[in-house]
Amino acid sequence: MGVQHRWIDETLSSTRFRPYLRKMDGDCATAIDLYWWNVEVSAAFYPALHCLELALRNALHRQLVERFGRPGWWDVAPLEDRHYALVGKAADKVRQQLRQRRPVTPDDLVAELSFGFWVWLVGKEYHRSLWEPWLHRAFPHRRQPRSALYRDLDEVRRFRNRIMHYEPIHHRHLEADHATILRLIGCLCPEVLVQLRRRDQVETILARRPERGGERR
Repeated sequence: MGVQHRWIDETLSSTRFRPYLRKMDGDCATAIDLYWWNVEVSAAFYPALHCLELALRNALHRQLVERFGRPGWWDVAPLEDRHYALVGKAADKVRQQLRQRRPVTPDDLVAELSFGFWVWLVGKEYHRSLWEPWLHRAFPHRRQPRSALYRDLDEVRRFRNRIMHYEPIHHRHLEADHATILRLIGCLCPEVLVQLRRRDQVETILARRPERGGERR
């Protein structure tokens, strides 16, 4: 890369930089622009992902507390073994963090359980046991069947994980990703969507995407 771009090899790595370079037809300067734009647009998605994750887990948690009559509903809910295991791992992690300063509370576990855990509760495994009797109520403004809702949530889960692991997202249809996240938030809580739209910067950043030859779209 040359002395002036030594940071790419030493910090980013040439392997991780290669997709940006390939996208820009080997032009290092515009590839660097694309890399930093990828960082910028990834950060811009954070508020929407933040709102969706909080809205999803709290809406599902409320319904499950009502259904099973206890804050720690996972103790009696018909979860699959792999999902029970995730609850156990979350509890172990919280106990390690607290270092016995106080008991682990249900709120602690709700906050620790991953986005994927909440998405999986909308999956077909729980259609009859949880979705039909209770969890559909968590999405009062939805127009999709559960299967389509799950597909969207699972795609957002994969997208979120790319962002959180600092992976490239520049190659995706980011306008569609953004629209999906906003639609899902609206299914859960339109009031939050109103608040988010006043602050969301994704469309602004998308309009500044670098193009080959150093031009911006």
